[in-house]
Amino acid sequence: MTQLRADGSRRRSPPKLLSVVAPAFNEEEGLPRFVQEVGAVAVSLADDYEILVVDDGSRDKTREVLVTLRAGEPRLRWLGLSRNFGHQAALVAGLEHARGDVVITMDSDLQHPPSLLPRMVELWRDGYDVVYTTKAGAAAFSLRRRLMMKVGYKILRFVSGLNLTFGQSDFRLLDRAVLDALVAMPERDKFLRGLISWVGFRQTGIEYQVGTRFAGTEKYTFRQLLHLVTTGVFSFTILPLRLFTGFGVTIALLSMLYGVIAVVAGGIALATDNPALSPPGWATLTAAITFLGGIQLIGIGLLGEYIGRIYDEAKRRPTYVIGASSPTEP
Repeated sequence: MTQLRADGSRRRSPPKLLSVVAPAFNEEEGLPRFVQEVGAVAVSLADDYEILVVDDGSRDKTREVLVTLRAGEPRLRWLGLSRNFGHQAALVAGLEHARGDVVITMDSDLQHPPSLLPRMVELWRDGYDVVYTTKAGAAAFSLRRRLMMKVGYKILRFVSGLNLTFGQSDFRLLDRAVLDALVAMPERDKFLRGLISWVGFRQTGIEYQVGTRFAGTEKYTFRQLLHLVTTGVFSFTILPLRLFTGFGVTIALLSMLYGVIAVVAGGIALATDNPALSPPGWATLTAAITFLGGIQLIGIGLLGEYIGRIYDEAKRRPTYVIGASSPTEP
């Protein structure tokens, strides 16, 4: 449903149903505040709304808190995964179960400010299908994480050509058409930030100041960040393999040139009886063999990464499993 503006452009009507999807891992202390703040904002943004929290195998009382909150808030829905599958898998679970014609994904620790939701919905009403967010400033990150993310995003942009900016997060708005396109993609290990950029549609970004965590500690580890970057690289390009192909061709040509030089030098040495023109070269030969052996092992490792991902996809295991105690109709 759209509205005609005075200048002839079209503006969307408010969403019929707004879905807010939020993964949660060990967030028992902060969830009541999160549901309260999101509900207070979302009630005026759509005809109706739902808050879908995905419990990613929490080890604390997150699930019990969700059951209690659900009893007093009918717009709250929740999913309980059978174990901790990771942040991206929990996001995928929430996206696949969201019912809204507009879906906003955000963290449940209040570092993604609910106060930004009205601005995101306004941009959707202006015609944007994706509204992504970028953390303002670098102070929100530790030095190690900041360096890792800068290097990671530069690598991703270089090898994939995707428009990924430093500080992008999983705090974003998706139109139902974009969400349906994402869910329809058959790959198991979805790199959402890359796929959303790749899928197209009309997109825009806004900056936000990272909010203060209401309770608990940060759960996003260095290992998860490294997995996110490597998944992005290996999911969107075979450039590393092509680089090694080019490197192999270059080394082969240089080796042929070196062989010609050695033959010429050997011939001159025999003709002039000057052995200095044809040195033994054992040190050079050993260094070359060691260097090329290391390069070959790196190339085999890269090839193994791609083959391993093909193996994982071929098994067709689900991205997540919903636990037996989770509501059958969340």
